[in-house]
Amino acid sequence: MLDFVYYPVSAVLWFWHRVFGSVLGPDNGFAWALAVIFLVFTLRLLLIKPFVSQIRSQLAMKRLQPQIKAVQKKYSGDRARQAAEMRKLQQEHGFNPLMGCLPLLAQGPVFIGLLHVLRSFNRTGTGFGHLGMTAQENANTANYVFSAADVQSFLDARLFGAPISAAVNSSREVLEAFGPFGGVPSVWSIAFVAVPLMIVAAVATHLNSRASVARQDAAALANPQTAIMNKLVLWVFPAGVLVGGPVLPVAVLLYWVSNNIWTYVQQHVVYRRIDREPVVVPEVTSVVTAPKPGAKPRRR
Repeated sequence: MLDFVYYPVSAVLWFWHRVFGSVLGPDNGFAWALAVIFLVFTLRLLLIKPFVSQIRSQLAMKRLQPQIKAVQKKYSGDRARQAAEMRKLQQEHGFNPLMGCLPLLAQGPVFIGLLHVLRSFNRTGTGFGHLGMTAQENANTANYVFSAADVQSFLDARLFGAPISAAVNSSREVLEAFGPFGGVPSVWSIAFVAVPLMIVAAVATHLNSRASVARQDAAALANPQTAIMNKLVLWVFPAGVLVGGPVLPVAVLLYWVSNNIWTYVQQHVVYRRIDREPVVVPEVTSVVTAPKPGAKPRRR
């Protein structure tokens, strides 16, 4: 159903595995890990321009607050007119609210696609999302753009003793499928790699959220709804990484860590450049309306 996502994601992963596999060896766990990391970097590189537009839109929105409040006050009893004036104001100043969602919307399908492609390297499990193949069937079945030989290479690869498609809570059937390819891994060997990645991902999520909160103005910080959201992104979301981490394959945790590291560096570089640019503050103007019937129009 989502083949239009799975094939491009697997193709980019295949390309980077070919690059790093030619140097480190195709069965090397680090070659596969680097392929996942550079899959993230490829996506984020393509999203640099939308990300910068998103930051500029957020700053433009902040500078338009006085005019927005004036419109809201003027048309407080007319929601339709208020919405029309808000759209007009946004168009005049080049503000596009959709740009704030584009980077996140683009990353979502890639995350889902990566999770599915990685799970599809080992389709021996049963239950929701699994095909219940035998280990032999799985090893001889292609995985989107990956050939059966690539599947066997992936099953054979280890990162500090852990298959990168295995999760801490992987079922026994899934783990046993790795048996002919480097032996059946233990839960402890997987946890040895996964738990540090979970901790780094949680800390990186917190630091990115802290950097965003630090740029909020006093008015935003004083808003009770903003305060609640800040607590969620600072503490609840990072905790969610720790809680949900055991169900995620090692490669997805690598994706999460590298994505957060890229975000942290990108935010600081982009904000530093934008902060050096001259600030043009929109002039606060009164909202012009037609005179009431019988009233003499006033000249400015």
